[in-house]
Amino acid sequence: MSSEIDIDLPDEESELYEHHNIKVDKGQVMMRIDKFIMIRISNTTRTKIQNCCEAGSVLVNGKPVKSNYRIKPFDEISIVLSVPPRDVEVVPENIPIDIVYEDEYIALVNKKPGMVVHPGYGNYRGTLVNALAYHFQNLPTTKTKIGHDVSLERPGLVHRIDKNTSGIVIIAKTELAMTRLAKDFFDHTIDRKYVALVWGNVKEDEGTITGHVGRDLKNRKVMHVFPDGSYGKHAVTHYKVVERFGFVTLVECKLETGRTHQIRVHFKYIGHPLFNDNEYGGDIILKGLNTNTYKHFINNCFKMLPRHALHAKTLGITHPITKKQMFFDSPIPDDMQSVIDKWRKYAATKEFDVE
Repeated sequence: MSSEIDIDLPDEESELYEHHNIKVDKGQVMMRIDKFIMIRISNTTRTKIQNCCEAGSVLVNGKPVKSNYRIKPFDEISIVLSVPPRDVEVVPENIPIDIVYEDEYIALVNKKPGMVVHPGYGNYRGTLVNALAYHFQNLPTTKTKIGHDVSLERPGLVHRIDKNTSGIVIIAKTELAMTRLAKDFFDHTIDRKYVALVWGNVKEDEGTITGHVGRDLKNRKVMHVFPDGSYGKHAVTHYKVVERFGFVTLVECKLETGRTHQIRVHFKYIGHPLFNDNEYGGDIILKGLNTNTYKHFINNCFKMLPRHALHAKTLGITHPITKKQMFFDSPIPDDMQSVIDKWRKYAATKEFDVE
């Protein structure tokens, strides 16, 4: 019997779930698949595996099976499984959070800019996960590695957005909800749209950016696009122009994949870094006039929006239990909206001759 862990979920979720592929030996005796998987995969439970089966996350030879399926020699098993927590527990903290929707299975939170989603070195307290542990009881957990031998719990967390990105985050309140949402993220059936303010006048009214995204080989803290596919993971971002302000453009982005920093690094790749993105070169004047008045205008914008201009505005899901189609919208926060308004007012007084 061979068992291979193939973590190929979107990078935003890959620390939360594992994709296991198991090929059954020719000498394997028949047994229930839930018992077989529990034996073969460490740190899991039979109940969790049964939830995966109910969610359709366990496939045998490409087809979903129930937990009472009896495995046979040469069966090929695929399972998307949440990773269990260990080592370090999250401290619940009474931090106010904006809950935009809640039922007994899921919750939607509108994350403020500047709030770290999950604990890590230097950020053990004050994160969204600390707040979730306080506001919700008995959330299912995943883990994140913060070192070679240390992991932290992430109660209820199905996906994440960057610290300085604002917007909608979905929380699972039961194990079954988490398992089904994991499969939806894995299958790319979650509909996520962002709005971003980017440098330059984006030429096309709409388009698609394609290019493998992976850790920069010289600076592991940031991502890089590898267009030849030699490294990283396949990534696709669809965009359309919402409004043009001459030297910057407001765009709507729809993710086909969910790689770390995908929108930020993709727009840098096509020459339009996000406005005030200090990790991808957007925190300097890239387009515009060489005048003191213009420089003062940009510096004021940077002060009003001391982060990259990216907001997770909408999230469309199939409810993991009721199967109802649900759509959530988050208003652009004041810091980003004030800069958009400032650019709109500025652009109305200018005549632009830009490429």
